[in-house]
Amino acid sequence: MARVLLDPRVTGAKINKNIYGHFSEHLGRCVYQGLYVGEDSPIPNVKGMRTDVVEALKKIGIPVLRWPGGCFADEYHWEDGIGPKAERKRMVNTNWGGVVEDNSFGTHEFLELCAQLGCEPYINANVGSGTVREMAEWVEYLNSAGDSTVVQKRWRNGRKDPWGVKYWGVGNESWGCGGNMRPEYYADEFRRYQTYCRNYGDNKLYRIACGPSENDYRWMEVLMERAGRYMDAITLHYYTVPGTWQHKGSATEFDQEEYELTLRKCLRMDEIITGHEQIMNRYDPSGRVGLIVDEWGTWFDVEPGTNPGFLYQQSTLRDAQVAALTLNIFNQHAARVVMANLAQTVNVLQAVILTEGDKLVLTPTYHVFELYKAHQEGLLVPGHVETDESAPGVCRLSASASRKENTLTVTMANTSATEACEAVISLSGTKPAAAAGRVLSGDMHDKNDFEASPVAIQPLTGIGIEGDEVRVSLPACAVAEITVTL
Repeated sequence: MARVLLDPRVTGAKINKNIYGHFSEHLGRCVYQGLYVGEDSPIPNVKGMRTDVVEALKKIGIPVLRWPGGCFADEYHWEDGIGPKAERKRMVNTNWGGVVEDNSFGTHEFLELCAQLGCEPYINANVGSGTVREMAEWVEYLNSAGDSTVVQKRWRNGRKDPWGVKYWGVGNESWGCGGNMRPEYYADEFRRYQTYCRNYGDNKLYRIACGPSENDYRWMEVLMERAGRYMDAITLHYYTVPGTWQHKGSATEFDQEEYELTLRKCLRMDEIITGHEQIMNRYDPSGRVGLIVDEWGTWFDVEPGTNPGFLYQQSTLRDAQVAALTLNIFNQHAARVVMANLAQTVNVLQAVILTEGDKLVLTPTYHVFELYKAHQEGLLVPGHVETDESAPGVCRLSASASRKENTLTVTMANTSATEACEAVISLSGTKPAAAAGRVLSGDMHDKNDFEASPVAIQPLTGIGIEGDEVRVSLPACAVAEITVTL
């Protein structure tokens, strides 16, 4: 029997909706064929954006979308992607597959996509191969209402009013594909570049520094010490890779030992965030600087027969477990974690949507975001989970909780691949009026593909209330949302 100990009368930080954000890079079929098919496509679209993909993302309440990369960002020059499409510069995407990038999806198209989704744009700008002037003029093009040559160019391209883009990333993975910089050097570059990214009108840029990979605590230390006062947030990247970077393992063919190893590596996210928070707390005890985990998720070997540079992988209930465990961790760290961006939205890595021609598949990970969306902007209810392990280093039950007025949302994951989990939600003297649940469960290998989609959310039956306790039974390999009316 596992127990989730909560006191709904005690709330903590607000869970920023942007924790449930996504990431779209010019990589494989994420943008082209995934999000964007062009206005002349026979696939239903609005101004080139796939209607079915847009509607699916709106259903899970996508709050923020990061673009154009990733490694691609530090080779991307924004002026190549504006103006008449026939005149836009063609380039070879040297990072991802060596394919031709025709820049038909650029600034205007991305912001049109965000408008259709009703989400905030998060633009990651070029430090690695770009210039200070280039970045400064991109901000001006996006946000200024003045009568400058840069703004007049926007007018000629069909947009009179500024967009007012807020979230601004100054470089990506500057320790690696974004320039192979030392932290001391990047700290100075960040200070220089952000200086010339101006605020226009009432729009105040939210300046985001490139943070560390995984547990590179020295990078965080140097950035917070040397540039902390110039940033609003700093990033962190961590991928769940069960194998090595050379042989990551199959997305669909794995045994229980590899399943458990994957979850064990996923749970390192809590340790890594805690370590970086401790450094941030020393330099920023007020918590002003946010932590943004803008690349996370599983990374396996590509599906056989696909371009290795396209990073196309299937998604099973193992991926759903990784998503559930990770989102529970982010919720628990809501006082510092202000945004996260799953890599990547469509057809790449741990995608929530797969497309093939005019067909669309919602992955198990998509359904986790559907189960968890009620947490967005809720107040964290701090709690404690009493549980044993389903495998060495893997908690049997993971949970997080939030409150909106008289509604308590508890999300839970039973990590055991073979055994059900009986769980009690103890509400510390608060007697619930009602409780209901939804669940995603099955065999750890279960997936949705273009022939059949058996993995779907179902009602969770057999929920009982006894005094101040809610009792639930979770099937094996399950992710659930429990809604409690107080």
